[in-house]
Amino acid sequence: MGSFSIWHWLIVLVIVMLIFGTKKLRNMGADLGGAVRGFKDGMREGGDKSDQSATVVNKTIEGEVKAKTEQKA
Repeated sequence: MGSFSIWHWLIVLVIVMLIFGTKKLRNMGADLGGAVRGFKDGMREGGDKSDQSATVVNKTIEGEVKAKTEQKA
């Protein structure tokens, strides 16, 4: 009773295709796939970026300090 049969899902699919059209559904599917891929790549690189960003920030701060001291002199 809680789950739908295959015929229910086919009817829903036909109604959705009639409302949105196949081209719009294809574009939405491609956008969703790109978003999922981007999320997976971000999760995979997430641990690596935190270590690198701390190093970059430290180098940037040192460079800013050197530039400020040179401007004063």
